[in-house]
Amino acid sequence: MNRHTSVSKRIFKYLITSFMALSLVLLAACGGSGSSSGGSKGKDTIYLGMVNPPGGFNPINTGDIAGQFAIRVMLDSFLDMTSPLKFQPKLANSIDTTDNQTYTIKLNPKAKWTDGKPVTADDVIFTFNLIANPKTTVSVGTNISTLEGVDANGKLTGGKTSIPNLKKVDEHTVSFKTKKPVDPNYVKEMIGTKIITLPQHVLKDVAPKDFANSKYAQAPNVTNGPYKFVKYNKNTYIQYKANNDYYLGKPKTPKFFIKIMQAPNLLSELQSGTIQANASGGIGNLPFQDVETAKKLKNVTTEIHPQIGFQTMQYNTKTLPNAKVRQALAYAIDRQQIVDKLLKGNGEIVDGPYTSQSPYLDKSTNVIKYDPKKAKQMLKDAGWDFNKTLNFVVPIGNKVREQSADIIVQNFKAIGVKVKETTYDFPTIMQKGAAGDFDLLLIGFTFNLDPDVSSLYGPNGAYNFMKYENSKATKLIDQGKSEPDSAKRKEIYSQLQKIWEEDLPVVTLYSDNEVVVKSKDLAYGGASEYWPGTVADFQKWAFKK
Repeated sequence: MNRHTSVSKRIFKYLITSFMALSLVLLAACGGSGSSSGGSKGKDTIYLGMVNPPGGFNPINTGDIAGQFAIRVMLDSFLDMTSPLKFQPKLANSIDTTDNQTYTIKLNPKAKWTDGKPVTADDVIFTFNLIANPKTTVSVGTNISTLEGVDANGKLTGGKTSIPNLKKVDEHTVSFKTKKPVDPNYVKEMIGTKIITLPQHVLKDVAPKDFANSKYAQAPNVTNGPYKFVKYNKNTYIQYKANNDYYLGKPKTPKFFIKIMQAPNLLSELQSGTIQANASGGIGNLPFQDVETAKKLKNVTTEIHPQIGFQTMQYNTKTLPNAKVRQALAYAIDRQQIVDKLLKGNGEIVDGPYTSQSPYLDKSTNVIKYDPKKAKQMLKDAGWDFNKTLNFVVPIGNKVREQSADIIVQNFKAIGVKVKETTYDFPTIMQKGAAGDFDLLLIGFTFNLDPDVSSLYGPNGAYNFMKYENSKATKLIDQGKSEPDSAKRKEIYSQLQKIWEEDLPVVTLYSDNEVVVKSKDLAYGGASEYWPGTVADFQKWAFKK
């Protein structure tokens, strides 16, 4: 018995060693010849580890965080938020207002597209009107919904083809007007950091209804960011090369790769130096069981930070229309077990769309406690059919989320609820969510510091896969977006949290802390402590000399 175990261990060790060697060979092939094999010796290529493949590269209709992150390597927003409500100029030098209703965007006059043409006010106006066109499929419509002339989804109505009071002041200045006075920080975050400007001269002849299927939306080839898109090898890597004429300075590292892998592989690749950092932000977190090992590695630094992102389980309100049933299922979930067992205590239970990092969290709402007896009784009282099997859809890539699904299934089984769990890659998850092809759907979000979450709870929100609609909540959402006074906004969002707690179209599960690991070979780069600020200075990422 002991001899057999010893031999098995030697065989296992040999297989692991062989596998790691093969992985390095494959990585070299992925990176090309010479010094782009993934190690830090060549100093010309940075590899970033990410666990979620991008849902797409459409700058105005990519709903997933991984896709949005990948886009930001090659296309700039107007501003970046490097810490809460601290904005850094990017494509725009400023977004200003004197009355909280008329806003002026002043573009950086040095900004230009990779084909050499300047980025102008015409590009900005073209982009806003394309987003607002009813025939264009977008995920950022609600970001411009405060503007005059568009509805709650950011779309033009009444056959209009352009946003009124969206004006070209000069070649590098644009002004627009909101329906009512709006908190300037809302505009700076929701428009300044979220809207990606498109090249009018490249796309002017593409019909709005055809944009989502255009070549540009699949692989943007004329961009304005620090890196140019080269290639996407599906579910394996995204390859970029430096935009040497970048208006904020030539990137310090010639090549940049986002390498896509399963979360358990992050540690070994960080240890071997085949990636220099993990993406963090819910799209590249190191598994918590690997954190202590990472802290002991001599070639990396490891930090842990709280965040505004959170994980959810969405209910399909068309197949689960009874709020009492949705509440009952929430009472059945042992979220504390997820935090203690899977996160190793590195996180928090979240009730509603705001974590402890948000100044808009209403702590007076009743936290849903784990109570399986109450859950089962509530289901009986609601007339639940215990022969019904729920279709539980789970994305792969985030290992903690996958394991949390197993806990949830066991929790439901304990109260007699039947569940069929199926797993898919993230692009498929987005498709199934949009189609309503689920009863229960696990999905995580990292929204904004601003409390507006209309993209989740709004009746036509890009992530409202629940098909949730409450007329009172919709009215309050609109009021919250258009209220310039922060104290009054807080009261509005407190009311909303109470409504969402009662209706419970989605149960928020937990917020896992960010695990940020960076190679000591990097002089600059890797995920930022305030994660949204990670995209601010890609051109500065570099190895030590």
